[in-house]
Amino acid sequence: MSEKRALNIGLIGYQFMGRAHSHAIKALHVFGDELPFRPVMRVICGRNEAAARKVADHYGWERVETSWENVVADPEIDVIDIVTPGDTHCPIAVAAAEAGKHVICEKPLALTGDEARRMHEAAVRNKVKHVVNFNYRQVPAVIHAHRLVTEGTIGDVCSFHGSYRQDWSMSPDVPFVWRFDEKVAGAGSMADNGSHIIDLARYLVGEFAEVTGQSTIFRPERVGADGKPKPVTTDDAAVFLARFRDGALGFFHTSRFCPGHKNGLQFEINGTKGSIRWDLERLNELEVFVDDGAAPGAEFQRIMVTEGGAHPYVGHWWPPGHILGWEHTFVHQLYALLKAIAEDGPTSPDFEDGLKCQLVIDALAEAEKSRGWVALK
Repeated sequence: MSEKRALNIGLIGYQFMGRAHSHAIKALHVFGDELPFRPVMRVICGRNEAAARKVADHYGWERVETSWENVVADPEIDVIDIVTPGDTHCPIAVAAAEAGKHVICEKPLALTGDEARRMHEAAVRNKVKHVVNFNYRQVPAVIHAHRLVTEGTIGDVCSFHGSYRQDWSMSPDVPFVWRFDEKVAGAGSMADNGSHIIDLARYLVGEFAEVTGQSTIFRPERVGADGKPKPVTTDDAAVFLARFRDGALGFFHTSRFCPGHKNGLQFEINGTKGSIRWDLERLNELEVFVDDGAAPGAEFQRIMVTEGGAHPYVGHWWPPGHILGWEHTFVHQLYALLKAIAEDGPTSPDFEDGLKCQLVIDALAEAEKSRGWVALK
């Protein structure tokens, strides 16, 4: 059997998400003969060469670069994987698409809808595959929830309740980082955490029609690397309401100031025949209630979604009941991209999904300023 063609990957960024993506690339071997390419960890890029080299040595990247422009221009590179702060997503992704590279980009896709539109248009114009890393769509329980909604198991959707709560920034000793800077991050919890629940709401319920909301900053200053206080310009928490195009209502809460919540992404969907609820911190479980009138006093049923039929990729891992973890979502996302490249098929979620999510975030910012409802165009 001939060796599979190499697919050379350039990773732009090396910190937390850089490590997650590096791990996922190495774990792609689980797909065995079904893997359409031989993924090669060709180059990792970061402004701090010494720090990037540590990650390269640990995960097996072949070389290190400090200029993303050099990585994009490298004719050997097939895929550009962007895990940098939000203010760099647009220039890197547009340049990569113009160079004919397939692009993976972390969420939120951009700082503004205009930037996201430029990225989407560049990818489409240059006919490259493009993925925005809304990785929670790759959780087996979430895919099963989507199937139940689509098949009408819970009837017509009436409401979606979504929250993403953490507590990592509560301490006054947490220093100023780029996530607290609006010019770099765009927005705070509303965009960083909120983009995930906005995308899940679109995936599970449908498109947004209009939104309103507000946000707040609980700790207006943080100590910078120079020891001096710096103003925080991104929100610590946000609440917002939505109406979907099919008439369903949406209730959302994002926060970095919720004690005890480490990665508390949760949603509940209520329909005319039943309800579904899910918690990321118990990501292999889905709770389902269906009122069919045949069982008085029926309660929510807990489903362990680890069977191969529940997800297109879960059968490649462990036997039923041997649970998956957060890191597997990145592996699934990358495998889907490789298949799309090999078969010239569609990708999902793609930059259009990232754009639509960003337009909701933009509308929320407008709604907060006007203290009213803003319609999605």
